[in-house]
Amino acid sequence: MTHSEKLPARWARFLNRIAARRVAMSRPATALLSQPEPRTIGSFARGRQLSAGNFVFAGHLLQQPDTNMWDLKAPDAGFAEELQGFGWLDDLAAAGDAPARICAQDWLWRWITLYGAGRGPGWTPDLAGRRLIRWINHAIFLLNGQDQSASQAFYRSLGQQTIFLGRRWKASRPGLPRFEALTGLIYAGLSLEGMEDHVAPAVAALDRECASQISDQGGLPTRNPEELLEVFTLLTWAALALAETGHSPRDAHWQAIERIAPTLRTLRHADGALARFHGGGRGLEGRLDNALATSGVKGSQPNGLSMGFARLSAGRTSVIIDAAPPPRGKAATDAHASTLAFELTSGRRSLIVNCGSGASFGQDWRRAGRATPSHSAVVLADQSSAKLGERLQDRELLQEGPRKVPIQVSQVQDGVRFEGGHDGYVRNFGLTHVRKLELTLDGRAMAAEDMLLALTDSDKQRFDKALDNTALEGVPFDIRFHLHPDVDVSVDMGGTVASMALMSGEIWLLRVDGRVEMALEPSVYLEKSRLKPRATKQIVLSGRAIEYATRVRWSLAKPQDSPVALRDLAQGGSEPMAGA
Repeated sequence: MTHSEKLPARWARFLNRIAARRVAMSRPATALLSQPEPRTIGSFARGRQLSAGNFVFAGHLLQQPDTNMWDLKAPDAGFAEELQGFGWLDDLAAAGDAPARICAQDWLWRWITLYGAGRGPGWTPDLAGRRLIRWINHAIFLLNGQDQSASQAFYRSLGQQTIFLGRRWKASRPGLPRFEALTGLIYAGLSLEGMEDHVAPAVAALDRECASQISDQGGLPTRNPEELLEVFTLLTWAALALAETGHSPRDAHWQAIERIAPTLRTLRHADGALARFHGGGRGLEGRLDNALATSGVKGSQPNGLSMGFARLSAGRTSVIIDAAPPPRGKAATDAHASTLAFELTSGRRSLIVNCGSGASFGQDWRRAGRATPSHSAVVLADQSSAKLGERLQDRELLQEGPRKVPIQVSQVQDGVRFEGGHDGYVRNFGLTHVRKLELTLDGRAMAAEDMLLALTDSDKQRFDKALDNTALEGVPFDIRFHLHPDVDVSVDMGGTVASMALMSGEIWLLRVDGRVEMALEPSVYLEKSRLKPRATKQIVLSGRAIEYATRVRWSLAKPQDSPVALRDLAQGGSEPMAGA
């Protein structure tokens, strides 16, 4: 990070501290005028683990029974932010028993004692907004059995945080942090006595953010599906809170909800989980279905392009493809080099995946997860189709990625076809990657072709130079298929067929023509709900490009004698909270 980049961040933190200390000297007399219907969804299992002293946040596990949360030494800033945002209140409320209530109350009033005077890392607009939503949502759960002095301290802190947010929401970063800040401000303004004046400015600001941040396709600049779900959830919460108190969302606010809902349906796999691209994960269990149901928006785009992703769906099979250039500019701090990578889910089971975001496992895993080899994509000479470059706020921007990504989704006689290409490898190798995927109407087979083409005279000159650098042996390429950890895979002795067994009992076969070598290699499955990466496998088709046009045909299909559908009784979909 350069000195010029550090200065605005330091100045923002300084102003946050000043504003927090100033509001801490105020003594707003407030009470709940109304309480929105709690819509946050917690995990019963996580709530029970928390009250037992197992603290799992940001990829870290601290096991300290009978310990107040604020006596923990946070391993990193991400851990501290999750504590300060109070999202864990949802889990304790989901558990709902006496130990969970005691922990929730002890930890909340301890926060007021330690940090209520404007101290600590939690006085940022986005964390204050997240915290206000939880405190208001769970006020009855928290205040049960508390005396008058404790209640007064609770309401006073709510008022102080609301005043802070009213002054500092503009300092939040555009995107999810600002949506969190403004939704929290709307919640507080509607719910707390004496805070009504904050509602109108916050509603107007939220309307402007929706107009500037939500695209016509219902997407975000970051192209992160999980982040889009979080924004959508906040917008629906804010809209319902306004409606329940006799207010109305403004036009851009409601139009954003109407645009995002069909996009999220495009990004949802057959098992109900989100596609894992550009730093996003599967999404919290139940969050997607609940948000879509709460919005009341029914539209969908079963096969098409949304937020730069294409979806093919038929039978019990869904395929989601990254079909656009990676995010640019400030939105590229979490972007992945995943153009034309795909994921495939059959019924309730993931088959082909991307490795995912390694952000919760440290910088090395984060960098590795962003590279093209960590995706089910074509890789040339072990290089990524985009490069990690200059840093912004201590994060590397993804740069020099594909600029031209023409795509087409069309109906064909026996299914639906995706065709797309990208120029991410033209600069170094003169080769354009073209991928064709054709899913049959019953969802039981997908025929595919990957091509590496030198299209223009200048591209052919670049390819000739790259070929010379290999002593005419050819530019090496790999077609990678990362498998979900629950998939059992084997390759036949001839190296032309891989058999993949799902936990549901389904079998899928990957077949390939003889011009490439098939091998099984180690891989990892990166999921933030885990404490460390999960070991898995990947199928790799390796070859060399020695001509201006290289074609590899492959297919994924169930055996002809397999049943149309299997009753999948095993637990599926969700990832354990903490696993090996």
